[in-house]
Amino acid sequence: MYLAGSTFNVIFLVGRILVGGFFVFNAFHHFKNINMMAGFSRSKGVPAPKLAVGGSGILLLLGGLSLLLGFHPSIGALLLVIFLLGVSFTMHNFWASQDPQAKMGDMIHFMKNFAMIGFLLMTFAIPRPWPYSVGGQSSAPVAVQLR
Repeated sequence: MYLAGSTFNVIFLVGRILVGGFFVFNAFHHFKNINMMAGFSRSKGVPAPKLAVGGSGILLLLGGLSLLLGFHPSIGALLLVIFLLGVSFTMHNFWASQDPQAKMGDMIHFMKNFAMIGFLLMTFAIPRPWPYSVGGQSSAPVAVQLR
């Protein structure tokens, strides 16, 4: 079965809206709840926690918008990988937790973050420009075979 041309492009756009929107939503959560999140970051030993939460919110916002709009998506994906690596090893370091419930929650978030890193790395293989992107419409029709 093949998905060709506009069908593939629309499905790809919906995926971009979902993924980019997820990161943009989380950026706003960082900014809206900066004091609460800074307190949690402080409890995890993060230096300059308020600055760290704000900086990570900027990475989320720029990376999410980049994927959402298709504008320099490789740079956006790189920003998000940097965010996810930093957060995974500092905020979700399950190996350091003594409480079994906290350990399980951190392990789940750590693994989820690494799955997202895998997805983001896969986006580097998608030809540019992305369909329906601020970066421009792809000139060649795209066909994908589903097996």
